[in-house]
Amino acid sequence: MYEMLKKFDAFCDANRQNLWLEEDAVPEEKEESAEQVMDDCLSSSVSAERNGRLEKLLAAFQREKKVQNFRDLFTSILILLAASVMGYFFNSLGFANANIMTVFVFAVQLIAVLTNHRTYSMIAAVLSVLIFNFLFTTPRYTFHAYGEGYPVTFLIMFGIAFLTGTLALKLKNQAKQSEMVAFRTKILFDTNQILQCARGREEIISKTGQQLRKLLGRNVIFYSVKDHELEKSKVFMMEDREWSEQQKLKKEKYVAEWVLKHRKRAGAGTGNFPGAECLYLTVGVNETVYGVLGISIEKKQLESFEKSILQAIIGECALALENEQITIEKEKAAILAKNEQLRSNLLRAISHDLRTPLTSISGNASNLLSNADYFDKETKKQLYLDIYDDSMWLINLIENMLSVTRLEEGRMNLNISVELVDDVIQEALRHVDRKKDEHTITVEHEDELLLARMDSRLIVQMVINLVDNAIKYTQKGSHIDIRTGREGKNAVISVADDGPGISDEMKEHIFETFYTGTNKIADSRRSLGLGLALCKSIVNVHGGEIKVSDAHPHGAVFQFTLPAGEVYLYEQTTDTGCGR
Repeated sequence: MYEMLKKFDAFCDANRQNLWLEEDAVPEEKEESAEQVMDDCLSSSVSAERNGRLEKLLAAFQREKKVQNFRDLFTSILILLAASVMGYFFNSLGFANANIMTVFVFAVQLIAVLTNHRTYSMIAAVLSVLIFNFLFTTPRYTFHAYGEGYPVTFLIMFGIAFLTGTLALKLKNQAKQSEMVAFRTKILFDTNQILQCARGREEIISKTGQQLRKLLGRNVIFYSVKDHELEKSKVFMMEDREWSEQQKLKKEKYVAEWVLKHRKRAGAGTGNFPGAECLYLTVGVNETVYGVLGISIEKKQLESFEKSILQAIIGECALALENEQITIEKEKAAILAKNEQLRSNLLRAISHDLRTPLTSISGNASNLLSNADYFDKETKKQLYLDIYDDSMWLINLIENMLSVTRLEEGRMNLNISVELVDDVIQEALRHVDRKKDEHTITVEHEDELLLARMDSRLIVQMVINLVDNAIKYTQKGSHIDIRTGREGKNAVISVADDGPGISDEMKEHIFETFYTGTNKIADSRRSLGLGLALCKSIVNVHGGEIKVSDAHPHGAVFQFTLPAGEVYLYEQTTDTGCGR
């Protein structure tokens, strides 16, 4: 028994080595002595396991073959028996022997279709001639035939039965092959569609493993590659099969590492590590390897068509992983470019825009220190106001920068409570630009008791930014209208002006950080483009929305929403902190 297993093992290894001729016809040369020692250790350690698998494989193969042979034999006997009964019935009705012969020819065809080997159709063709001779030729119930033409008739009958049976078997095999081709081609097409829709490295690997498991009916293992090293494996198992023990997986991983290093196939069915449980292939494009794929080889090797589809799916997976990598690199490049642009804008703003108020402050302070006795009271007051305005502009700028940074990084703690919208608006108007007196500001409420859930400190800062923008970008005497109302579950607040308005091109970018647009400020002072970006960040953390639209006949309207609030009788009224 052991000698037979050794011969069977050698036969399997010889067949495996012929599967991938293009790369594995010549075994890999020795490169490192330590590696060769490891190879020998691995081969010796798996030899006992392989012998055990071969014994189980041979026993299972023999059992399956016996069951199939018995099933085919029983089917053949049953069909020939049915043909004999039908022929006897036709003979009793007076049918000619030629008609009865067709029954046996049909029986041979049926046996060829229902059995799995040509031997049964050949034996059935011989038996059909003998049965016909025994039952329906004179003298009956003997194998003698008195007619001189019967030998030729029997020969023709055998030839027809054999030929039709062979053709039927061939058509059956072709039908099976066509069905298998259609099935696997559909899987390949589905894989292509699935991988095109997959997003992310993990999803691509999962979809590929699932499709290969479905196609091959085998366990599949995928090792991702990162920084030229294997990462943790991902196993896709058949429901009715178990994977090897953990110790065996460690040995298998060494084969996968060898494949990654040498960019060659290895494992079961190849000249490198033929004792391994899996066949290992690289998944990559050109010189870049994205993973190592292992296919469990348990009972039989892959068929040629399976290998071609396997290579196609591996190619699709490699392309999908490459596209994903390219997408990630493009996103990183875009983020770096955006960060560089933001940094450039900030440096430009600091170098050009901050210098103006600082120069004004230092110049006015120098004049007051040097020539205070020569200035009248009104001139001094104007210089003081200019210093105050420039310093407040710098303070507001720093506050906006800090707020934007904290909101984007999620470091700002929100103190959400139900607030009266009118109180928040009035508090904001107390802190807007001192030039508000040069404009007409009106406040209209649809509901004087409109409540909203908010962090009042942030919303006050937001309203200040919107009103200050309206003051900066409109001429003296313009109208600024603040309106509040309710739409469904949201409180709606809008700030409108009758200035020059905002172009459609600017509307697409107006809430971006450091975007300043082309509109000029009424007092010729530049803006860093932080106010509206801060407004958008504040609205977002409150779960609302902000948008800009055109006012009629001219001007701009900034409108934002906040979750409406309710106060019930059992709640205790709290001080909002507004109006202090």
